[in-house]
Amino acid sequence: MSASPAVEFDVKDIGLASQGKQRIDWAEREMPVLRLIRERFGEEKPLTGVRLVACAHITTETANLARALQAGGAEAVLIASNPLSTQDDVAAALVSDGIPVYAIKGESTETYNRHVRTALDTHPDIIIDDGSDVVATLLKERADQVKELIGSTEETTTGIQRLKAMETAGVLSFPSIAVNNAQTKHFFDNRYGTGQSTLDGIIRATNILLAGRNLVVVGYGWCGKGVALRGRGMGANVIVTEVDPIKAVEAVMDGFRVMPMSEASSIGDIFVTVTGNRHVIDRQHFSKMKDGAIVCNSGHFDLELNLVALREMAGDPTTVRPFVEEYKVQSNGRRIMVLGEGRLINLAAAEGHPASVMDMSFANQALSVEYLVKNKGTLSPGVHLLPQEVDNEIASLKLRALGVAIDTLTAEQLEYISSWETGT
Repeated sequence: MSASPAVEFDVKDIGLASQGKQRIDWAEREMPVLRLIRERFGEEKPLTGVRLVACAHITTETANLARALQAGGAEAVLIASNPLSTQDDVAAALVSDGIPVYAIKGESTETYNRHVRTALDTHPDIIIDDGSDVVATLLKERADQVKELIGSTEETTTGIQRLKAMETAGVLSFPSIAVNNAQTKHFFDNRYGTGQSTLDGIIRATNILLAGRNLVVVGYGWCGKGVALRGRGMGANVIVTEVDPIKAVEAVMDGFRVMPMSEASSIGDIFVTVTGNRHVIDRQHFSKMKDGAIVCNSGHFDLELNLVALREMAGDPTTVRPFVEEYKVQSNGRRIMVLGEGRLINLAAAEGHPASVMDMSFANQALSVEYLVKNKGTLSPGVHLLPQEVDNEIASLKLRALGVAIDTLTAEQLEYISSWETGT
């Protein structure tokens, strides 16, 4: 279907565009860094003629990234990276702005896969990915198009793990920027964004009081640290499970209880997975959970929870509230509440990260795309970090937007730290 002869799309209702535009404009107020980049892009047009596919959560914040890329001259196509995170009014608003969007909240896996292939039909020069599904599809199904690619960017820990596996297997034949690993991304997005938005999603879905509850945080990476910190701030008794001894020591030193999932599963009231790995809550853990235990995921894919095993144990669930499904385990009669179908709870039941957090994350995305274009043909295949000077630029723009000034090193101090001969 098409909104005009120039724009193809597949959204729920194009009539929602005005409502979506209002919300996009509201988010833009909290995104001063991306606004500054958009203004520069509008003047310099560094992305003129670049065909770009962005697989992302179709939210108000992503819409502002799309506007910045469009201002830079890119021909962008957007598809949803998660079936429950799409904001249908935002998708419609982007189409009305002349940006092709293929995203419908609640879309099936079949529809999602069709959208991925439709996007690849545009023969992109650059892919902005969220979980590496588009890159994986390109490598498996469109090998003849790989040579057309300048490179890709990746937003998630899970996606970077997949890219590194591709690199190890020798199939990653183009450069990919690990946006997730930029300091101005994971320090803020993962810790502050995931921490707040995950609890926001849990509370919106359940309306429970967190104070006094045992909150089990599965994984103590940057996302886990954020969830644990915010959970403690709301009065929860936080328990951390980990497989990495260094992260486990850090959690202990941060004041959290640390134990195996086999032990935590019987005492937790609320469980949040943030690992990027498969079946970290499995059959044996579900069987130990107390009656009324609440389980959700804030990692990229829903496979962190073994919901196939839970369905075998309990049969089909009953929807007891929006975004809450109740599974009754047949062997013991206990009820387990799964939120948001096991998908990203902060986007399934809430609105994702605050716009001020995504401001820096999407500034990283925009500047990563520009970096790939500027360095076309010079970057080696494989996973690359965004250069430190770009990270610093984003942090400086953020400070400028906040009205915060910092010190600079004097000539004497620069000489001191760069000399090996100076002692005292």
